[in-house]
Formats: sequence, structure tokens, C-alpha cells
Amino acid sequence: MSAVEHAFSHQGALAKAIQGFSPRQAQLDMALEVAKAIEQKSSLVVEAGTGTGKTFAYLIPALLANKADAENQHGQKKIIVSTGTKNLQEQLFHKDLPLIRKALASNAQIALLKGRANYLCLYRLAQYQQSRGQLDAQALADFVKVRSWANGTHSGDIGELVNVSEGSAVFPFVTSTVDNCLNKDCPNIDDCYLIKAREKAIAADLVVVNHHLFFADMALKDTGFGELIPKAGVMIFDEAHQIADIASEYFGEAFSTRQLLELCHDVLQVYRTELTDVKQLAKAAEKLLKASQEFRLLFNYDPERGNWREKHQQQRFAHAFALLKTDLDFLYQVIKLCVSRNEAIDNCFDRAVNLLSQYQVMADVNAMGMSFWYETTPRHVVLHKTPLSVADKFGDYVKDSGAGWVFTSATLAVDGAFKHFASHLGIEHSASLLLDSPFDYAKQSQLVIPRYLPAANDRNRAQALTELAIPLITASAGACFMLFTSYRVMHQVAELLAERIDNPLLVQGQMGKRKLLAEFIEHESAILLATASFWEGVDVRGDKLTCVIIDKLPFASPDDPLLQARSEDVKRQGKDPFAQIQLPQAVIALKQGVGRLIRDVSDNGVLVICDDRLVNRPYGQVFLKSLPEMKRSRDIEQAAKFLASLVEQA
Repeated sequence: MSAVEHAFSHQGALAKAIQGFSPRQAQLDMALEVAKAIEQKSSLVVEAGTGTGKTFAYLIPALLANKADAENQHGQKKIIVSTGTKNLQEQLFHKDLPLIRKALASNAQIALLKGRANYLCLYRLAQYQQSRGQLDAQALADFVKVRSWANGTHSGDIGELVNVSEGSAVFPFVTSTVDNCLNKDCPNIDDCYLIKAREKAIAADLVVVNHHLFFADMALKDTGFGELIPKAGVMIFDEAHQIADIASEYFGEAFSTRQLLELCHDVLQVYRTELTDVKQLAKAAEKLLKASQEFRLLFNYDPERGNWREKHQQQRFAHAFALLKTDLDFLYQVIKLCVSRNEAIDNCFDRAVNLLSQYQVMADVNAMGMSFWYETTPRHVVLHKTPLSVADKFGDYVKDSGAGWVFTSATLAVDGAFKHFASHLGIEHSASLLLDSPFDYAKQSQLVIPRYLPAANDRNRAQALTELAIPLITASAGACFMLFTSYRVMHQVAELLAERIDNPLLVQGQMGKRKLLAEFIEHESAILLATASFWEGVDVRGDKLTCVIIDKLPFASPDDPLLQARSEDVKRQGKDPFAQIQLPQAVIALKQGVGRLIRDVSDNGVLVICDDRLVNRPYGQVFLKSLPEMKRSRDIEQAAKFLASLVEQA
């Protein structure tokens, strides 16, 4: 019996460490394949259905390989585990890894590393305290909390600040970016929390990172980093379904008004505190600040994505974009006169030079093999230049790395195959494994596809969704998620429900995601209405969630510029973009949404998908074959009775 088999056996390390542990064949199958990929320095793609226990199935073989190397005095394989969310990062580091290390009696050193925006910057904290820039009352109150916490923190990880909301306006003033970090010129470099976290990660045997950080490192997009991944012998991606799009982002370029505004704010801060004699600094910074804000005002008020090539051809956008260049150039010329007077202004000069070159990249919209697109937030515009495919670059990296690679998620396969996932990353040569969930979906759940709903674009759609939801909400006594593909429909349904039911309504955007979930779990009869970000990484177990209503199949918007560019590319190859891109993406997104319902062997519930394309379009079969084997029905009344019976049993 191998060390991996023994660890998962009735008498093994897990059985001794975890009360009630019982071996699961699927978990062992995955662990053995992971061990093989590590030993053979090959790559493996695994879909492990909810409840398989995939976290232990990849961590145990990785740590056992590390332990064996240490005992045999071979060079130990550094292990990197990359996740999609900070929540999962923290769960792995604080909960799963300590348990496994203890069970295996492993001495492996572990470290948690987040992106730089998650660490307090002592230099910027001191600068802000000195200048007291313009902040509203809430941000000032948050600043007082940050300053108080800063006196006692050991890690500098702003995740410790539970009494300050994640989106607080104070954070950009007390954390650094790649642009404004002074690196070795920083007076606080010896106490830098980010450097300490990185040094710990470089010395560790196993490092838990997230996908954005992994690709920032791999693409060398974060100065002074990029030394972690080349040293790793084992790479494990959990929630791997996200990585193709994230990789594209990092192998591309971006230019944002946020960078311009931050540069202007930092120049004004230097002017107010140290270079008060250079009046032109304030004038140039304020001019660019105004031009950046006016550029954002040209776009729609609501956040959106669109085609930058098309926008750039319109006179008013081209004119406002050219004005940004003129004002950025003016600021650059003024800063240039102040170079060498202090570190902060020298840093601003380097950033102005970089921004001018990034501007040129976004002005050259005719570059081939690229998608040029924009996205807006309530305050900013980000322009992107993204490669249509990262398959060659990433596939070669995997092949040449001499490491073992594991890609896993509960949602990677489409109609039982991994072609869509593997071809996007250039890893078609990988071994693969498809493990079904151990849950008895036929007994534990029902899938309802309602009849006679108005079409997705019908003006009565929100009304019909509300009418359909009310009996289900009543029967389940709350305990219901409504997941939407659009903010507009979500808000319409929320307004209509508010008039008709007494249950507390929790709507995405009212508060941070973590707080929203906590409120949902705390309030007996709450209903949660949310969009895409709640389709994955949300874990509500037991009778707190017995009904999930999905408003329609989650096809990406046909206006999405990256989708348009990739579709054009597929057409040029003589293939069908719907079958190659849109359908597989939507299947994986739907599987994520469905995964919110059954999270444990004792969970029961009803899944309602309000889209009859599942039954009256040929491609509906691809969706249905990719979903768990649930009992199917078209009858809302029957579903309501099933939910009511669950409430009685509880």
C-alpha cells in the first residue's frame, strides 16, 4: 500500500485526525492521480463534483511528496496552491493545512501570500496622516480605525480589519500599487509588510496564493516579485475554471483613469508637503485630474464593457482621449523639472513615463490578434488590450517548467469532456479525470423548468419571475437564492417582491458580499437576490438554503468585446463560435450556479431554471447532460409542496 493510499485508509492519518472520517473511493482516485502527476512532472485536469473532498485529495499527496523528499535529502519540491478567492485562500491556510500537517506529522513550512493591495503600506499611511487629503466622513472614520489597528498588527494584512468595509475609500491611501511603491527607495523598507510576506513565501515549502497573484508573478507584472513560481516543483490550481480569462488579462496590457487619478493625487500630496515652491505641479495635476474625470463621464453611468476600437473611432471619444495625452504630457514635463528633489517625485516621474507608453498601446487599436475593449466602474474607465488566446504561451510554460501541474474544480467538463478547458490553456496533452459528486441528487433535489414564461427581453419578464418565485419563497419559508444574469432584472424583481412579501430582502450591492451572506444565514426567512459573483464560491449548508432560482441560462452578452473578438477569430478558422466558445462558457457558469444548492449529504432542495431553451433547443441537452442527475419537473406547485415538506421535517 502506497503512502497516499494509507493516508486515506480506515487506519490512516486522516481517520486518526478527523472524527467520523470514512474513506471515499473518488477522493482516493483523485489523490493517486495527483501523486502520479507530481512524481512524473506531468499535468492533470480533474473535475471533482461537490462533496468529493478534492482539497484533501490534492494537499495530502503534495505534502507527502515534500516529506519524502526531505527524508531522502532530495531537493524538496516547492508547492504552490492557487485559488480563485481570498475566502478559499484563508480556509486552506487557517483550517485545512494545519489539520493535514498535524495528521501527517509534516514539518513543511507554509505561507499565505496575497496581492500587494492587501497589505498596509507604512509610508503611505504616514504620508496621508501628514497631508490629510480630501476624504468624506465615513472614510475619515475608517482611517482612524486603520491607524489604531496599524499600531498592533504583525502581518499588516488588511483582511484583519473586520470593522472596515472591503470597498472603503480609505484603502487606496494606505496601501501601495505597483505604480506608486517606492521599492528600495522607501524609507520604511525594513518594516515593509509586503516584503516580509514575500520573504516568508520564498522560504516556505508550500505557499497559498490566488490566481491573480500567480499570473502577475508569471507575467512579471509586479516589480520585485516573479521569483516565487520558477522555484516551484508542484503547481495546483483550485477553482481552475477561472484561470484562462485571468491569464489573458495578465498577458495583455491595461491603461486606467484610476492610475491617472492616483498619480495626480500623489503629485498634489508631494506639492502640499515638500515642493510647495513648484506651483505648476498643482496646476498640471489638477488639469489631468479634470480631464480623467471628464473622460469617464462620456461613458454610460452604469458599469459596462464595450469595444474600445469602435469607441475610439467616434469623434468625441477620440478627442477626449487625445486630451488625456496632452494633459499627461504636460504633467510629465513639469515633474521632469523636479526630478532628484525627493524619492516620491522621482517615483511619480517613472509612473508618468510608463503611463505615456501605456497610452500609446491603447491608441494603436489596429494591432492584430488582440481584443481592444473597455470596462467602466462607477468612477473609472479601464482600457484593455488582451490576446485572443494564451494557449501557446501558457502551454509552452507548463511543458518547459519541469513541474507537476494539477488543475481542479467542481466545474471543468462540458458534456463529459475537457476539450474546452484544455484547449484554452494549451494543455491538451494533460491526463484527465472526471469524478461525480457522491451526493444522491435524485433523492436530495428536484430540477424545475417552468412553462409559459415570457421571453427574456419581454417587458413582463420581471413580473412573471416574481409571480413564480412567491409560492416557492412561501413554501421554503425564505431560505432562497435568486440568481440573475443582469442587474436590471434583479432590481426590478427586488422592487416587485418588496411590495408583495414580508421576508427580509437582501440585494447585492446593499453591502459587501461577506456581510450579505452573514445576514442571509442569520435571518430565518431572508431572500438573497444576486448576480454573477454569487454564482460561485458561496457555501450555505443545510436548511438555510433549500431553493435556488436562476433567471436564465448564463450566456455571455453578445456585446461583450472579448467574446466578439474571440468569436471572429474562431469564424476565421472555419469553426462555429457558438459551439466552441459561448455554449461551453454558459454550461460551466450554470454548473457553478447549480452548485450552490446541495453542499452536503444531508442537504435537500429545489433548483428552478427559468429558461425553456433547456427543453426546446437542441443545445439544451448539452446543459442537461452536464448537470447532476436530478428529478425533473415542470410543475411549480409540486416543487412548492416538496419545499414545504422540508420545512416540516426541519
